[in-house]
Amino acid sequence: MGQRLNRCLDVPVALPPLRRRLLLLFIMLFLWLYMFYSCAGSCAGLTTRGSPAPPRAAPPLPGEPSEESSLEEQRAAPDAGSPISSFFNGSGTKRLPQAIIIGVKKGGTRALLEFLRVHPDVRAVGAEPHFFDRNYERGLAWYRELMPRTLEGQITMEKTPSYFVTKEAPARISSMSKGTKLIVVVRDPVTRAISDYTQTLSKKPDIPTFESLTFKNRTMGLIDTSWSAIQIGIYAKHLENWLLHFPIGQILFVSGERLISDPAGELGRVQDFLGLKRIITDKHFYFNKTKGFPCLKKAEGSSKPHCLGKTKGRTHPDIDQEVVQRLRDFYRPFNMKFYQMTGQDFGWD
Repeated sequence: MGQRLNRCLDVPVALPPLRRRLLLLFIMLFLWLYMFYSCAGSCAGLTTRGSPAPPRAAPPLPGEPSEESSLEEQRAAPDAGSPISSFFNGSGTKRLPQAIIIGVKKGGTRALLEFLRVHPDVRAVGAEPHFFDRNYERGLAWYRELMPRTLEGQITMEKTPSYFVTKEAPARISSMSKGTKLIVVVRDPVTRAISDYTQTLSKKPDIPTFESLTFKNRTMGLIDTSWSAIQIGIYAKHLENWLLHFPIGQILFVSGERLISDPAGELGRVQDFLGLKRIITDKHFYFNKTKGFPCLKKAEGSSKPHCLGKTKGRTHPDIDQEVVQRLRDFYRPFNMKFYQMTGQDFGWD
């Protein structure tokens, strides 16, 4: 029997008996694992073969996602993350995010995400998925496939700043998970509007001036709230929509200004909110005088310093100060209401 097995497995007979036995044991263990893994897949197929597939729920209407269909999509999603599949396909499991940076555009969301990715217990998608505003019809299985693999105890995150101003987003995220933690990065709405315009100007140099876009009627001082650069900064209005689906304690508001002046302090609040150990501290940052904002001494997966790209920290154009003051007057009552709603004074007035 032993000689037949040796010939079959082509084990060199010249090996010492002990080494030969160890080699045979290793080969037999490998074959057992292979057969077990193959059986796991085929047996799972046998249990479902011949059984009718569960009916697929009709797609929800925009803004009215079905909790039942969301759960069904989670069950049907690929990469369920069994121990065997995790072993053969890479460690960890793809999970729907437990925390999302939902806004706001030009508030500092990219900086926050890059800073958070330094934490070993945070795994985040680099690109913005835009699932809850542009790609919702693709389903949760598609969304989860975009997520990085995480180990037990790690948090999956993504950031898409346009969620904060998307009317359907709160209900859709709540349908996915009512326990999702939400982070909003806000900054002075006037500065934010100018930064927003500056970004557009860099792509479309022939657009009208900031001053002309700000007003419906400049003589009468009527602000054009339909212009997205202005509309995004009415934070209180957008927050009201989110509070219909999430308690205020489930939303963390990060100051874009303090993210620049005291990044470690703001990251401390974020880590506490996410239930993480405070690992990201002052030692992770240095201030880049050229760019005018903090940079990481070591980025995720790198031993080199890392600053945000050239598209961040653009020089703003000179804006008529009369227009700036009118915008401040326009935003003031909305800012006061936002302070009351959040329990935080961001010091914009």
